[in-house]
Amino acid sequence: MQQIQFIQVTPEQLQKSILEGVRNQIQELKKNFQPKEPTQFLTRSQVAEMLQIDLSTVHNWTKKSILTAHQIGGRVYYKRSEVEDAMVELKKG
Repeated sequence: MQQIQFIQVTPEQLQKSILEGVRNQIQELKKNFQPKEPTQFLTRSQVAEMLQIDLSTVHNWTKKSILTAHQIGGRVYYKRSEVEDAMVELKKG
């Protein structure tokens, strides 16, 4: 068992030092923290408008698994992030 001795440090000074360290770590975490954005669902019409395509194209791309549809009750929705991820970058030359 390893022992640590604090020489010429009062319990209050030690507590203050620990609290300052914790505060500094929290401040660093806050700088890099990105809050999670809620999932945004789009209707077929919204997807068609967003991509400037016909509803029939949305339907065909869903059948071809280019777009992923989600059903709630009798309604069909698309996750905005999945629609954006379905777009692929064209390779040049």
